[in-house]
Amino acid sequence: MPQLKPAAFFYPMIPVIALVGRPNVGKSTLFNRLTKSRDALVANYSGLTRDRKYGDGEMHDRRFMVIDTGGISGEEEGIDLGMAEQSLLAMDEADIVLFIVDCRSGIIAADYMIAEKLRQKNRKVYLVANKIDGLDPAEALADFYQLGFSGMFPTTATHGRGVKSMMEELLEPYPEYVEPDNSGLNGIKIGIVGRPNVGKSTLVNRLLGEDRVVVYDEAGTTRDSVYIDYERHGKNYTLIDTAGIRKRKNIKLAIEKFSIVKTLQAIDDANVVVLMVDAHEGLVEQDLHLMGSVIDAGRGLVLGINKWDGLLPEKREKIKEDIKRRLRFAEFADVHFISALHGTGVGNLYDSIENAYRAATDALSTTRLTKVLQGAVEEHQPPMVHGRRIKLRYAHAGGRNPPVIIIHGNQTDSVPAQYARYLEKIFRRELGLHGTPVKVEFRTSENPYSKAKPDTKPTFKRKPVTKFSKRNEPKNPKNTKKR
Repeated sequence: MPQLKPAAFFYPMIPVIALVGRPNVGKSTLFNRLTKSRDALVANYSGLTRDRKYGDGEMHDRRFMVIDTGGISGEEEGIDLGMAEQSLLAMDEADIVLFIVDCRSGIIAADYMIAEKLRQKNRKVYLVANKIDGLDPAEALADFYQLGFSGMFPTTATHGRGVKSMMEELLEPYPEYVEPDNSGLNGIKIGIVGRPNVGKSTLVNRLLGEDRVVVYDEAGTTRDSVYIDYERHGKNYTLIDTAGIRKRKNIKLAIEKFSIVKTLQAIDDANVVVLMVDAHEGLVEQDLHLMGSVIDAGRGLVLGINKWDGLLPEKREKIKEDIKRRLRFAEFADVHFISALHGTGVGNLYDSIENAYRAATDALSTTRLTKVLQGAVEEHQPPMVHGRRIKLRYAHAGGRNPPVIIIHGNQTDSVPAQYARYLEKIFRRELGLHGTPVKVEFRTSENPYSKAKPDTKPTFKRKPVTKFSKRNEPKNPKNTKKR
């Protein structure tokens, strides 16, 4: 595996602050408060946060990085054990550790256990007494002095009480942040999506070369979108591990609904999306729906058929034929047969990711697009509408990621869908736009003679002249005058 740089290397002289504590004490709420975001899921649900989540914050002219962690209870089993290990790793990465306790529930045995683990770490530890609103601070804080930490800050993360004063004191020893030249650090954002338990987090750990996110044999282990910056072969990337998306009828927890929203937002935020598919189950309808969401968002697409090792040759051939038949609407996407657990074929994903990103972001000149359009029209002319041939005159670029090609001409509103797909294939073939969807739009040029110009000269109608004659004179009535 290549040598990877953690995200902290990209932020020199920035203190790293880890938030630790038992479950449901307000760590994610404080994380959102410090980062001025809603990146961490918050709900009245114990054990919601499961992975280390990084975020950037700025306060009092100083920048810092915050790490949100899962809760530590001391009775971890199964997946909770992995969550606790993630919290311990966050302590090792941090310059400052904020030990968060709940003033309403008071001190319990788990707090003593966490305090003992923190004392074994060579880090600055401060006690944050959260949920202080409505309580007498003196009485609420009295019991927590038993934990043996000198620095203590009473706060209410929900309303922000005491947070600014706490951060002012914590950040005072650190110098003001000077923005470095990070022009070359803008890497490709890679979104890892798929149904639950298809191996997304396993692939993330394989790409990073470390156990960065929690992996457990249980559907729905990842509940939030986790952004991870790293470097590989001198190039910068950002991996986005997302929650698995199931069918709507199978979604029962409100927390899982929030996770789906975060996944769809991560698709919009990514440059290239790697869609993971379980080879043992094959390509199912939910995979196609996810693929449609990626294409509708205009993102580059790479298909990873995971758990390929151990399949019989007959099963492999059947899966390949099924993929070829059902992916006609996404023929531009590369398909890789991999094993995230053992690393087979994982390295080949980078070539497809790079090609898809390059195709989505390359500048397309008007001259080149028009030349390709003219060649396509000569090879296959557009149909006739009402006895007149549709004329396509020139094309130009209308956007990137995804590439948007705008074609101008006459009667373009009547261009059939099949001819638009034909032009899309031609543009993709001639321009090498592989791995990304292409949007073709049509614009009709206005005809200056379509509307008659209004006559500005005033017109006067003459009344017809009728000549007077005795012949036309009405006859006089009989003279009834009495003599």
